[in-house]
Amino acid sequence: MPERTSGRRPAALVIGGGMTGMLAATILSDHADVTVIESDVLPLLPAPRKGLPQARHAHVLWSGGVLALEDLLPGITDQLVTRGARRVPIMSGMVSKAPSGQWFRRFDNAHHINLVCSRDLLDSTIRTEVLQRPRVTLREQTDLVALEGDADRVTGVRVRGTAGDGTLSADLVIDATGRASRAPVWLTGLGLPPVRERVVDAGVGYASRLYRAPASTGEDFPIVNVQADPTRPPGRGGIVLPIEEGQWLVTLSGSRGGQPSRDNAEFVPFARSLAHPVIGDLLEKAEPLTDVVTTHSTANKRRYFEQLPSWPAGFAVLGDAVAGYNPVYGHGLTAAAQSVLALKRVLAKHAIGSRETAGLIQRRAARPVGQAWDLAVGQDALYPGATDEAPSRLERVAATFIDRAVDAGARNPHALRVLLDVMSMERSPARLLGPDMLFRVFLGRKEPLLDGPPLTEAERKAAGL
Repeated sequence: MPERTSGRRPAALVIGGGMTGMLAATILSDHADVTVIESDVLPLLPAPRKGLPQARHAHVLWSGGVLALEDLLPGITDQLVTRGARRVPIMSGMVSKAPSGQWFRRFDNAHHINLVCSRDLLDSTIRTEVLQRPRVTLREQTDLVALEGDADRVTGVRVRGTAGDGTLSADLVIDATGRASRAPVWLTGLGLPPVRERVVDAGVGYASRLYRAPASTGEDFPIVNVQADPTRPPGRGGIVLPIEEGQWLVTLSGSRGGQPSRDNAEFVPFARSLAHPVIGDLLEKAEPLTDVVTTHSTANKRRYFEQLPSWPAGFAVLGDAVAGYNPVYGHGLTAAAQSVLALKRVLAKHAIGSRETAGLIQRRAARPVGQAWDLAVGQDALYPGATDEAPSRLERVAATFIDRAVDAGARNPHALRVLLDVMSMERSPARLLGPDMLFRVFLGRKEPLLDGPPLTEAERKAAGL
């Protein structure tokens, strides 16, 4: 049971009202009165907002993230599906070309899914559910100026905003401000040493556009994903993500020297330039609904907060504020949800204001971050100029093994299920070293590779191919 504090009910502050912040608020509300500090005005309905420009691009929640989300907010995935999200079974609902060139076979007997919808719908559904809680208060148009306290304990924050400037006290402050987090600056301001950071930047640019899907494709058209090959720069890839309201969210990507532009006329030709033209072919029969939007803020950046020699009580960092990833791998949302699950598990055993609680949260939140980081950096570190730290011999050996595992997955359903255990973040990468997987990688019977995207005849006809 959690340790108990006497006297007043504890207070908690969450900095950032995105998905990570709202999930953290719902867990904290079981232990404290919670105030969410947000610099934006959050929309009441699904809609874009200034502080989340990456929402215009494709997002997926892997099944490891879906399990975490459901643990944090029971019934939320049903709410999302009711509002138009899809549970897409992987691999029967996905057509995917691996970075190393193989097309994966589709099959039904696997439990892995992607939860697919627009980021606006995901955030709005979670936000609506969380802000109904009586102990959660939202304070919008407010910025954090600095942490209050010292290197031993954070006691609150200084803020400025439309409701006035001042100091807010708290037993626990959670930073959920995402990639733009200034936590390293705040911590050095308290007298702590600099936080070690690593950046792996493949120079990837993204371009996205919404389309009206051909009516004949229906609600069950598969995700179509052509992944970039880092061994043949510039790496170009793309994904067609069928989302709510009969729309396709299409995101194209290219690494340094081969990024897509925001020119509407160049979008389909770029899609045709990928390792296979299937995405460009699909777009020929779809109706564009928006102009192209682009972003180049895609570097993998990790902050090793958990490695500081000491950590202040009363403060923890979660989600993208710990690490942000190249979005092409789709693990950011899953890692964020799992980091909040770590918060929940720590608070189940430790009082919110106890001396060791914040440090435990930080160390345990680093575990899903590390897994998502390894999955992303294992590929991106191979791009020329991606990092000042050349890939180590171990990283190169690991990348070679992953290529072998992917090849086995493209030829053997059991090997693919094991690979999906890891890619979905349900299991650690150590699962790839299990005897059953090693046998299939090095000795097992393998089917011949497919020579094209495994769309069914019905799907081809519905899409006008």
